[in-house]
Amino acid sequence: MTFEIKERDLLARIGRLETKSGTIESPLLFPVVNPSIQPVPPEKIREVFGCEALIANAYILKKRFQNEPIEKGLHRFLDFDGVVMTDSGAYQILVYGDIETTPKEIVEYQEQIDTDIATILDHPTGWKVTREHAEQTVNTTIKRAKELFTTKTRNDILWVGPIQGGTHLDLVAKSAQQMRKLPFQIHALGSPTEIMQQYRFDLLADMIMTAKMNLPIERPLHLFGAGHPLMFSLAVALGCDFFDSAAYAIYARNNRYMTEHGTHRLNELGYFPCSCPKCTKTTPKQVQEMQTKEKQVFLAEHNLYACQAEIKRIKQAIKDGRLWEHLQQRVHGHPALLQALKRLKKYEEYIEKHSPSTKKSGIFFFDSIGLARPEVVRHRKKLKERYSPPQEAKILLLMPQTRTKPLHKSKEFKETAKFLRGTFREHLKKIHICLYIAPLGVVPTELDEVYPLSQHETALPPDKETIEYVAKQIADYINRTNYETVVLLNDPEKWNNNVLNACKRTCRKQSIKFKYLNTKAERSKAMLTSLKKIIQKTLSESL
Repeated sequence: MTFEIKERDLLARIGRLETKSGTIESPLLFPVVNPSIQPVPPEKIREVFGCEALIANAYILKKRFQNEPIEKGLHRFLDFDGVVMTDSGAYQILVYGDIETTPKEIVEYQEQIDTDIATILDHPTGWKVTREHAEQTVNTTIKRAKELFTTKTRNDILWVGPIQGGTHLDLVAKSAQQMRKLPFQIHALGSPTEIMQQYRFDLLADMIMTAKMNLPIERPLHLFGAGHPLMFSLAVALGCDFFDSAAYAIYARNNRYMTEHGTHRLNELGYFPCSCPKCTKTTPKQVQEMQTKEKQVFLAEHNLYACQAEIKRIKQAIKDGRLWEHLQQRVHGHPALLQALKRLKKYEEYIEKHSPSTKKSGIFFFDSIGLARPEVVRHRKKLKERYSPPQEAKILLLMPQTRTKPLHKSKEFKETAKFLRGTFREHLKKIHICLYIAPLGVVPTELDEVYPLSQHETALPPDKETIEYVAKQIADYINRTNYETVVLLNDPEKWNNNVLNACKRTCRKQSIKFKYLNTKAERSKAMLTSLKKIIQKTLSESL
């Protein structure tokens, strides 16, 4: 098995996974198929909807069809020539409490039917269970995982090692740490379905990140039971490579219509907000009048189109380096998703560590939620750990951000720099110019072409939290440097004097001389004249 990563953004990756029946590309949704009640034939799922793979339940196949999938082979039995994954029946344990098979039998059955990707019979933890029960499910799953490698007889099937523990995050960590020691090709996060049904996407983010941080980063991660396009971008951004779900069919049976922004009841729609081949040929009223089975097929096929379309959008966002922007748009589809995105602040350093350092395009910064994105975190860390001002610098001149990029090519900077060269040529090395910009904080002008310091667009004026963040970064920068004087060109319209107040407090505590000019009060030549007096006085005092 090889999992080759082609593109990355945040913790997401476009990757290629080799199986004995072909190569599949992540992120990828495995539609669940049940031969007994399948609204869309597996062959059509591949040929019409472009699905490279699907998933079936080995326990249901064994119980209802017994030897037929063995005799025909799983691919011929399902009439599907792509990659087939099988689940083990663990979800039925969660629903019914027990099933009529053993871990050994289900391993043997998956080998006999010739599946491509198989899953051990884990013990799902579930939602709102006691710690004692959760610990039992983790220990049982680990025990069965170890037994797999004495039971299985084939080496051409990829095996999935599930992670359990539910909302008990320390147990999720324990489960992942034990599973990583075993030679599974794929891991999966178990027990998320009920949490997603309750729209607790913040808890889901905690579970995914806890598993991800304790598993080998190179192994693919599967998220069981995730099948709504609304939440794909969140899961992918957190490092989930694969999903499986029967939601496309279940929602259809309940007359529910999926979109990337949420779900609609068919009888509430006056128009189809979709241009897929199904929706462009009819109206909600006409679909309402269809026979029940025909209506279910229509909705199931539309739901598949909606899922596949969102996966493609996510892939393109990864390729463009704009997954954060895509994610931020999607989370505004539901407050619970926005709450989950805010939770990423907790994991910002891990996400930054595994995110690409440069991208094909600049970043868009909308509001303070973006303060947790890797580019902002990385600049803060590098400025603190790897940067020192020029040795001779005694005066820090802080200028506000400009719309022109790179920043040092702006009219405002050029005028100031030309003035300083002409007026203080002999003492120029003592004056160090930095800019303060949202969302990054302090940007030394000699670094401003380093990605993404000039490769970003920001919505101005910044919101309150962003202003406070930038003010804090300026204060921290002054605290750890050795300037004798700080001169601030203050822009009160954009920064509400937060930067001014932060500089005042910090300089007072550090016994650093502080001067400021309001850029809107004094224009161009008048401001430069005032700046000249301040610097002349500062230099004469230091000399």
